[in-house]
Amino acid sequence: MTGIGSSLISPFLSLYVDTLGVFTKKELSFQSGLIFASTFITMAIVSPLWGKLADQKGRKPMLLRASLGMAIMIFSMGFVTKAWQLLILRLLLGAFSGYTSNSVALMAIITPKEHSGRVLGTLSTGTVAGTLLGPLFGGVVVAHAGYKMTFWITGIIMFFVFLLTVFFVKEHFTPKPKDKVLSAKALTQVIDHPKVIIAMLLTTTILQLTDKSISPILSLYVRQLVHNPQLVTIYSGIVASAPGVVMLFFAPLFGRLGDKIGQYKILLFGLVLSFTIYLTLGFSHAIWQVILLRLFIGVSDSALAPSVQIILSQNSPQEATGRIFSYNQTMQSIGAIGGPLIGSTVSAYFDYRYVFFVSALFIVLNILNYATNFPQLKESRY
Repeated sequence: MTGIGSSLISPFLSLYVDTLGVFTKKELSFQSGLIFASTFITMAIVSPLWGKLADQKGRKPMLLRASLGMAIMIFSMGFVTKAWQLLILRLLLGAFSGYTSNSVALMAIITPKEHSGRVLGTLSTGTVAGTLLGPLFGGVVVAHAGYKMTFWITGIIMFFVFLLTVFFVKEHFTPKPKDKVLSAKALTQVIDHPKVIIAMLLTTTILQLTDKSISPILSLYVRQLVHNPQLVTIYSGIVASAPGVVMLFFAPLFGRLGDKIGQYKILLFGLVLSFTIYLTLGFSHAIWQVILLRLFIGVSDSALAPSVQIILSQNSPQEATGRIFSYNQTMQSIGAIGGPLIGSTVSAYFDYRYVFFVSALFIVLNILNYATNFPQLKESRY
């Protein structure tokens, strides 16, 4: 449900921004990039605070805070009439985000580490299923009821997530006094492989740079390829959800396979495959090519996203899991801030397809990061 909530409107956000004013192509690209990135600006600032509170108070309070806050902010977005109003609400949304990261931290703590690949892979499947359904459902809603209805529906969905969390999520947690919460210096001393943690945090940042750089322009690129205006939102939903179709099947498979052969091998496979696909996307000229290549992105994403989370969980002591995953969310936010801004800047001055080439360059950085830290990853067995 959280996956649906996060993906219901995001593929069409640039098109929604276009309805809130009269913009040139360059202005629309910059406005879309800024509004996309705004949520992650506040998320990057507050995530360490929420992570520290999670280690001190428990994960369930953080899940309740995130789901209710997201429900209110997203529902309110359906009433905006100006782009700056949407920007403010997106900034506030970032302050309340973090449901998925806290759910991963909770599952990582209660799961034996030798089974974490299977369990977190299954959890990723739930998120992916929502991410798959969201754009498809959102495209139909937009086509028949307009953009505002998608915000109201999303807000209602997130309120149901809040209620489900209240009544069904159980956590046996003993609150810790503030003086018992590990300091940043003490945190490094209880981690067996700090270089692995650092490498994975950097990997997370670059993955988000890669993924989010195309977010502001994806629906605009689809509009450029689809000549029937009535089909733009439908095709945008298909393009946005195509990776989710594949991830639904491959994420659990890669999770189990990583438990057997090592998660670092799965990570390398995902990096090489994603580089190939993004580079090829830069040469696409038809909507069917974009859809096909987005399906293959689902394979690479199935390897990348769960493997990073699993490696982090396997190398995180229980007393620091919440903090480490909050740092991971901060690094996600940093990448998600830079990605849309870079992508919108490139698209403003060049053709949309050049954004895919820039994304491929980001993946090269991630491969270099992997190569640099490969010995440490091998030592950790993950």
